[in-house]
Amino acid sequence: MNYFPPAIQNLIDEFNKLPGIGPKTSERFVFYLLKQSEEEIKKFAKAIENLKKKITICSQCYNFSEKDPCPICTDPRRDKSLLCVVAYPQDLQAIEKTNEYKGLYHILGGILNPIEGIGPKELKIQELLKRVKKPNSKIQEIILGLNPDLEGEATAIYLAKLLRPLKIKVARLARGLPMGSDLQYADEVTLSNALEGRKEM
Repeated sequence: MNYFPPAIQNLIDEFNKLPGIGPKTSERFVFYLLKQSEEEIKKFAKAIENLKKKITICSQCYNFSEKDPCPICTDPRRDKSLLCVVAYPQDLQAIEKTNEYKGLYHILGGILNPIEGIGPKELKIQELLKRVKKPNSKIQEIILGLNPDLEGEATAIYLAKLLRPLKIKVARLARGLPMGSDLQYADEVTLSNALEGRKEM
């Protein structure tokens, strides 16, 4: 039986929809918010509202941004001969934190996973090929910055096969990352070493 007032329970249910958040954590969130001032609650609600109002997807790299194209794609200091392909925006952030990589990015929006129904058509693979094939493209090397797990390896092999005929160097992050690890949680030193020691596929 539910003992919470509907306004509390409704918000608990909404928090419970978030990945990795269970009922107890959802309750803690709600009761924390109840202790906050009305001004803090409004600020919190505004931040959520702005996610949909202000955030768009960059039409070049498919990263989340407040501008299209995003600041990375329009930065004249970036090396346009280098393109790092990652699965998610969080992976881009992890690589940026190293301050080692100065090229551009392409976000696939996931990795190949037939069990979950994610095939090539569900990812930004065709967009990657079009980008590389553009007559004005300066891309000379593509770094596959994908997780060192089964799905990440399968995606990297699939992409390398598609890119090989285009006569562009295709490299994979070095094995400094443990098998099965998640790129977005890797520390800066490990990622820097993986970038520096990348191997051609």
